[in-house]
Amino acid sequence: MRKAVCLWLAILSFSALALPQGESTRGPSTPEERKRFVALTHKLEADPLDKGLRAERDWATHWLVDIPDINVNPCGDLLGEFMITRYPYKAEINGQIAFSMAAFMIEHPDKAHDQVAVNTAGLEGGLKAYRAILRSDPVAQSRLLEALSDMETRGKLPEYVREVIRKGCNDEEQTSAHRPVTGSRSGSE
Repeated sequence: MRKAVCLWLAILSFSALALPQGESTRGPSTPEERKRFVALTHKLEADPLDKGLRAERDWATHWLVDIPDINVNPCGDLLGEFMITRYPYKAEINGQIAFSMAAFMIEHPDKAHDQVAVNTAGLEGGLKAYRAILRSDPVAQSRLLEALSDMETRGKLPEYVREVIRKGCNDEEQTSAHRPVTGSRSGSE
């Protein structure tokens, strides 16, 4: 499990060059940054392979790591062994899950501490990206992502997330994209 969590975090920063070390000296995110991040997240859900968004993806990765007011805690158990597969678009899916989680927290600040809702939103964003990838590369199927997509279609994804978190993702086991929250959370304005 720990190896998968470390790999997940490495994948999350797939597009980052050199992330800053130590505590961030910047302040909380601005309304303009949150708006930009949410818009980019939705663009990436629709076309995660768009090479024209590479610089924006890099910005979003650095921004998410640097800001003190949005803390993404993905449950690595939700994707199980997917983290160690050779799926060709694993980095895009995993990055999208983290981005979609953060976008959900921005769009729904009242649910930002609801780990089931946040992780469900992350998986939903990852599945949107997966379906977009399949439109470009139909042979890039994943059994796990197909099963999760089926759960989503049947309305069972939140139940799945709740059960996985209940069994294996307590606060100590959850991973964090960066430091704990130190600022206030506020929605996009």
